[in-house]
Amino acid sequence: MTASEMTSPLLAVVITVLNEGENILPVCTEIRTALESLPPAEIIFVDDGSTDDTLQKLQEARSTILPGLRILSHPSCLGKSTALRTAIRAARAPWIATMDGDGQDDPAFIRTMVEAAWDHGEGAVGPLVVGVRRKRQDRLSRRFATRFANGLRQHLLKDDCPDTGGPLKLFPRDLFLSLPQFEGLHRFIPALMKSYGAPLICIETRHRARLHGHSKYTNLHRALVGVRDMLGVLWLQNRTRRPPPLNEL
Repeated sequence: MTASEMTSPLLAVVITVLNEGENILPVCTEIRTALESLPPAEIIFVDDGSTDDTLQKLQEARSTILPGLRILSHPSCLGKSTALRTAIRAARAPWIATMDGDGQDDPAFIRTMVEAAWDHGEGAVGPLVVGVRRKRQDRLSRRFATRFANGLRQHLLKDDCPDTGGPLKLFPRDLFLSLPQFEGLHRFIPALMKSYGAPLICIETRHRARLHGHSKYTNLHRALVGVRDMLGVLWLQNRTRRPPPLNEL
């Protein structure tokens, strides 16, 4: 099925990538297998200004693995949150699933997340489902930095999420687009969506070692940017006012 033939997908699987050329084909192969157990879905990759052969590998994947693959490209690196917004704005589906393109996320868990969201039932705001990574396969220094950041974030923001940085997430498209947009948003989706009334569902997922390459961010970079952004999100939480359900007269 091509993108033009898919007129009403229920789910968009969104992947943002930066210099992940070596990982594109194996990740797309796994996604193709996962699609067999998912509702009608569109797959959207955003190449965030890669300088390697990521874009060429995405085009190869569309020719050989995922015929309906949608490829969006930034001419330069604008950041993960901006790339997410590019993909989600372009999506046609009402539900968004996010994952990373380095091979650490198993797309087979998306089915479990979709089932959890739909089992939750109707509500004023759809749920946010977060994949909580167990037995992290990162370096010790990164695991320590993540544990410290998670503890500080939960203390300040009270988002009730043990792993807000987990790339595997599922949420309503309209809810994401209603959030204040800034670079770094992807690290605080649980806190911000909670402010907008979204129930949180946590699903344990399997974390794997990166297939090839290395992370594009150092622990120091994450820490310095994260603390600044955390204070901004705390301000947003305190200033957010959700109106009660309205009855039209």
